[in-house]
Amino acid sequence: MPGTAIEDLLRDLAPQVLGTLVRRYGDFDAAEDALQEALLAAATQWPTDGLPDNPRGWLIQVGARRLIDTIRAESARRNREAANAIRDPERLGAAAPDAADAVIEDRDDTLTLFFLCCHPALSPASAIALTLRAVGGLTTEEIARAFLLPEKTMAQRITRAKKRLAAEERPFAMPAGSNGQREEWNERLGSVLRVLYLIYTEGHTSGGERLRRGDLSSEAIRLTRALSRVLPDDPEVTGLLALLLLTDARRAARTGSRGELIPLAEQDRALWDRDMIIEGVRLATASVRSGLIGPYQIQAAIAALHAQALRPEDTDWPRILLLYNALERQSPNPMVTLNRAVATAMVHGPQAGLDLTDTLTDSLAGNHRLDAVRGHLHEMAGEPDEAIAAYTAAARHTTSLPERDYLTIRAARLRRQ
Repeated sequence: MPGTAIEDLLRDLAPQVLGTLVRRYGDFDAAEDALQEALLAAATQWPTDGLPDNPRGWLIQVGARRLIDTIRAESARRNREAANAIRDPERLGAAAPDAADAVIEDRDDTLTLFFLCCHPALSPASAIALTLRAVGGLTTEEIARAFLLPEKTMAQRITRAKKRLAAEERPFAMPAGSNGQREEWNERLGSVLRVLYLIYTEGHTSGGERLRRGDLSSEAIRLTRALSRVLPDDPEVTGLLALLLLTDARRAARTGSRGELIPLAEQDRALWDRDMIIEGVRLATASVRSGLIGPYQIQAAIAALHAQALRPEDTDWPRILLLYNALERQSPNPMVTLNRAVATAMVHGPQAGLDLTDTLTDSLAGNHRLDAVRGHLHEMAGEPDEAIAAYTAAARHTTSLPERDYLTIRAARLRRQ
């Protein structure tokens, strides 16, 4: 097997193996170190010796042995009685898989690792960093560079997250799927989906700071695919994957040659990735077979309608408005209402949309998106002075340079006209 194929296989297997080691031994740091040694051994041996019959079982076996060796070495350096009271190496040795155990180890612990990294005890920022490190396999340096932070700062964030988990009682325990605990399951899964969506959004709006292994948006899609493999029948997981694919399909058309932002209505749709759109639409359709029951399903359905319009004027705005109404009932928040205002304007006219934005003055005070939408709607209504004022205010409030440039240019064009 070529070296690149082995590297891809190891990357896919790494979160499964790490999840198993964490579940068995309950020590995140030690399990992560053992995984790295197992991956190094595989990268060295597999190209010459060939793939083992069960690559994942091989990695689990080697990682478990490395982990137990580490524990025994630590025990030898400490007071033996005290060390044995905390951790019995013989008991851990008995739990380690031998060759036969490795072959029958069929459980995929990727989901366990997702739930651990997105534990409710962690802040969103910590959960994102830990997910990229443990599940994504990115280095601390890569994660820090993607978020424009010093490597030391990111390392401290990841270390604090691990310490916070270590203070929890059985943080790696999975919530049961029974009816009595379905709410807990949905809450934990919801945390995982939010983290994946935030990772994608960070890459989608960052303007191009890239990782060596692809940008954050691509990494979020890869991780969502991994989650979909272990939960193929969950409509919200399928909906999130569809949403990310349909959004990412427009990537090449989102910016111009100088990095300027191009709004959806003005994009060259020939640049959209048709293969991603086909897959995204298929997944979005599959996710709603049991009904529109989750926010990611609904957002995927909206994205599918945009993606299927060959021209801006072909967009099915009435159906999009109905979907935003459903989304607002399901997940009421000001940003959903703001998007509904745009859809309302496209169906009932710009003044109807502006009236709806007036209800958001307090909840989105100082948010540049509110002023940007108002500028767009005033421009639609043929009110250039009001549009210029709104675009200028939006440009003043945004922290994104591409967005600021786009808004400033919109205002300048209206002034020239």
